[in-house]
Amino acid sequence: MTRSKELGLSRLYLKNDTMNPTNSFKDRVVSVAISWARAHGFETIGCASTGNLANAVAAYSARAGLESFVFIPADLEPAKISSTSVFGPNLIAVRGNYDQVNRLCSQLVESYPWAFCNINVRPFYAEGSKTLDFETAEQLGWQVPDEVIIPIASGCQFVKHHRAWGELLDLGLAEGDQRPALTGAQALGCAPVYNAWREGTDQVMPVKPDTIAKSIAIGNPSDGTYVIRMARETGGVVEAVSEQEIVDSIKLLARTEGIFTETAGGVTIGVLAKLARAGRWKGDETIVAYVTGHGLKTADAVAEPDGTAHRFEIDPTLKSFREVVEV
Repeated sequence: MTRSKELGLSRLYLKNDTMNPTNSFKDRVVSVAISWARAHGFETIGCASTGNLANAVAAYSARAGLESFVFIPADLEPAKISSTSVFGPNLIAVRGNYDQVNRLCSQLVESYPWAFCNINVRPFYAEGSKTLDFETAEQLGWQVPDEVIIPIASGCQFVKHHRAWGELLDLGLAEGDQRPALTGAQALGCAPVYNAWREGTDQVMPVKPDTIAKSIAIGNPSDGTYVIRMARETGGVVEAVSEQEIVDSIKLLARTEGIFTETAGGVTIGVLAKLARAGRWKGDETIVAYVTGHGLKTADAVAEPDGTAHRFEIDPTLKSFREVVEV
């Protein structure tokens, strides 16, 4: 449970996926996809990625002894490129945004006998997302929370969370009368689902991404319409936050919980904070926020010009310390 006094929520929980093997929730989906692909004779794994999926595909392919081709936008954060390259994949940097990368991979899958995690083996890949909800239910003593805050990229994860809670209830594994309210989080710099929600329509119009939250910067989300319907059906909402709110929320989470999240996590926490401060909850509801990636992947987003506001430079003497630092 988070120390949530700043948000006025006494039962706020964080599902922290920053500590997975490649430091994001993508380990969940990739482990399922590659296990299935290997069992069915595929020798090469591919993916279109904004970074986290590339990390996971490269690592899990190496572990499985399979060749991998990971396709990324050429302007991806350097930390994500480095943490992918170390596993030795064929790293293809495409001069274009994620939607263009994904379109290319959709064409390649017709010509090469490869398992593209998020294209031709997507049904198996997507199943891995549900483990977030299964673990959440278990860790809450098989109680259904009141609301779950979920970052939106393609919307696939959101759809699977909706299904997972339904399965838990249908099988009698979780105690509750209905699914939790599912609330989606986007960055204003790439908010096609939020735009549609705000306009009261199910029609999601593509946008050109322009945000520091690159790991969820999908301008043409495949499941955006379903996100809107499922948020409405469960009593959730779709909200978005500015670039400054993303940065502020990364720092809020680090300062209060000791968790360093990437920009996508800043979006989730930003929406959580925005809704809490707007009075969405009374304060005693059980709220869960999914923190999906580690901050070292996007450390430049919170870099300060002088290093940090709490940095002091002194001579190696007690006198110098006392002159500079007030304790």
